[in-house]
Amino acid sequence: MKVLQVTNVDFSLRHFLLPLMRGARDRGHEVVGVCANGPLLEIVRAEGFRVMPVPLARSLSPIALWRGLWALVTLFRAEKPDLVHAHMPISGVLARLAARIAGVKIVAYTCHGFLFNQPGPWWRRGLGLAMEWFGGKLTDVHMTVSTDEAQDARRLHIHANSTAIGNGRNPALYHPDPAARAKIRAELATPDQRVVVAVVSRLVRHKAHPELLAAMRDVDADLWVVGERLASDHGEDLEPYFANSGLGPRLKRLGYREDIAAILAAADIFALPSHFEGLPMSVIEAMMCGLPVVATDIRGPCEQVIDGQTGFLVPPMRVPELAMALQKLATDAPMRARMGIASRERALDHYDEGRVVARTLDLLGL
Repeated sequence: MKVLQVTNVDFSLRHFLLPLMRGARDRGHEVVGVCANGPLLEIVRAEGFRVMPVPLARSLSPIALWRGLWALVTLFRAEKPDLVHAHMPISGVLARLAARIAGVKIVAYTCHGFLFNQPGPWWRRGLGLAMEWFGGKLTDVHMTVSTDEAQDARRLHIHANSTAIGNGRNPALYHPDPAARAKIRAELATPDQRVVVAVVSRLVRHKAHPELLAAMRDVDADLWVVGERLASDHGEDLEPYFANSGLGPRLKRLGYREDIAAILAAADIFALPSHFEGLPMSVIEAMMCGLPVVATDIRGPCEQVIDGQTGFLVPPMRVPELAMALQKLATDAPMRARMGIASRERALDHYDEGRVVARTLDLLGL
């Protein structure tokens, strides 16, 4: 079969869809990636995949939506795929509608987090629900990464057969690694005994960097911030929060990195105090690397982190509770070790990339 995997930007294709594309190709299918152009597509092309850039924007501008829809219809008619698998809210709706217009036989969608579950004004959440409801009517195979959101999809009549597939990472790549720990700590001039909290995410407001920076003032540890703001990201500029963090040399900004597994192996604690998530890959990566995780008690992380066993769950947007959980771990090495072991065991049981990819491909009939 010819399969088109469609998402919004190069970051999503590179970090979320590439394992699925590899899996489908290994089963003998032709796989083509489709998303907005960007430098990370070269990594995907280097593995021999064809990637077709289209003008998909993370925007509700009518002009941008029409341009993206028409480009997808034109592409689908030219490529004549057997299956279109769409991802992300806006690109997901456009790709499914374009697939129906172009007469594609099978249309699939994976939700990586419903917009209507994201904090915000009622009209925005209502629009997000309407988009998902409309998209669900165009969908043959409907999947979510989160169990809670599969239940939402069925409960809200978005799709009667929505199935949670989870997320996964490769345990051969993400694992405790003393050599990587020594190398990264030497590179960053961080003594081995110094406790390090790591966060890996895009620099956007709902990932809660401001709360984490404020909490770290009361935590005896360093903070490594990995990630950057994408050109297509919206919302508040976070640079003033970093400039006024008061953490001094305890804060290290590492930007975008390809060696995330090594960074996590060199850290001691992982933090992701988001306001909204699907089923975050970064938490899975940290768990695979044997780190205790401090996350917020919201959809997604609450499925991943067992409070008091593999880390701590704290209320969203609450700095004191976040600081307390981080400080507990920072000052208790046996607790970190115990929770880290439990964290990796849970990740191996639930979030092995090979099993997640196989389950997804089976649902797609590939």
